[in-house]
Amino acid sequence: NDMDVTIAKMGTLKDAGVTLSIDDFGIGYSALSYLKHLPLDQLKIDRAFVKDVLSDPNDAAIARTIIGLAQSLGLGVMAEGVETEAQRDFLARHGCHCFQGYLFCKPLPIDELEVFMQGMAKPPEGASGC
Repeated sequence: NDMDVTIAKMGTLKDAGVTLSIDDFGIGYSALSYLKHLPLDQLKIDRAFVKDVLSDPNDAAIARTIIGLAQSLGLGVMAEGVETEAQRDFLARHGCHCFQGYLFCKPLPIDELEVFMQGMAKPPEGASGC
């Protein structure tokens, strides 16, 4: 309810190195007025727009607009719910290069996540370090 307190707390977090995003941008309580006041680093395109980005011209237009808006404001942009390479390719062509979704990994319990991440940290067999 007190936006000034919220902005101050977010500023403290940002000063401490925390990256701040508006999740589910374009739906719910995310509003354009927040972009003007909050110390954000990134917008996240909601999965509702990503799901049909290849088949629904309106979803494609909304995704492109969010990407353009983020770029214009000097913010990063991430797409949620990316499930296919075609979705990822479309978003990348339009300037979104951060993704979340089943294309990369399904949600995992913490013990499985730790094993998955350890596997990602190992260089491919035969690769040399830089």
